[in-house]
Parts: sequence; C-alpha cells; structure tokens
Amino acid sequence: MKTYSVKKNEIKRDWFVVDAQDLILGRLATQLAVRLRGKHKPTYTPHLDVGDFVVVVNAEKIKLTGRKWDQKMYHHYSGYLSGMRSQTAAVVRSKRPEDLILQAVRRMLPKNRLGRAQIKKLKVYPGPDHPHQAQQPKVWEVEA
Repeated sequence: MKTYSVKKNEIKRDWFVVDAQDLILGRLATQLAVRLRGKHKPTYTPHLDVGDFVVVVNAEKIKLTGRKWDQKMYHHYSGYLSGMRSQTAAVVRSKRPEDLILQAVRRMLPKNRLGRAQIKKLKVYPGPDHPHQAQQPKVWEVEA
C-alpha cells in the first residue's frame, strides 16, 4: 500500500480565531505551530503548506509563568558593531504585544521557505478586534 500525498490543488484551508486572554505563551505557541503546519490533518504532507489560517486576538493579555516578564530577554541585532539590542518581555509587551506570539511561533516552524510561507498565515492583533470577519473564522478553544 502506498502512502497518499496530497496535491497542491487538493489543499483545503480553514480560518480559526483564538482568544489569547489568560493563555500561557509557550503552550499557545506550540498549538498554533501545529495548526499552521497542518500536522493535525490526516492529509499532512511534510513538503507542502497544508495548514490553516489562524487569527489571534487579545495578544496583550497573554500570560508568562514565573518571573519571565522581567527575566526573559528578546534580542535583535542592527547589523552594526555593538548593535545588539535587548529588551525584557515586559517592554516588548508594552510596545508591540503581538511580537511575543509571532516570535514564539516563528521559532517553532521550519527555518526555510516553507516556514516563511506558514508564518504568513498567522494574524495576531493586540486587542479584541480583527479585520477578518469576511473569512468567517471558526472559534477555536485552545486548551490552557
């Protein structure tokens, strides 16, 4: 018996909306990464992007456990000498709360063009509103 491999024109993608209020960042990010890759589907194919679109709302109300708000550091490099900049998770949340979820999920996806295509299907918004009502997203209750 041969293993079935889905074709590009047979891929069906759904839209889901997740409320991130009072959810733990890492636990949410792992479930988002699985949904974006399509590993929850029986037609999962490793070399194709078969995942669903996910809209995350209330990103500013995400939780971190322990003292991570003050101890977890986010680094980026400007490209110049001595150009590494560091910020705590609390500072990142106050400036751009959607970056916490985007970076956590991006680092769980493949580091190639497939991963770059998959992260584009994740839409994160700091408040409760989003502009994707026309896609009629289904509510996805993520286990905490």
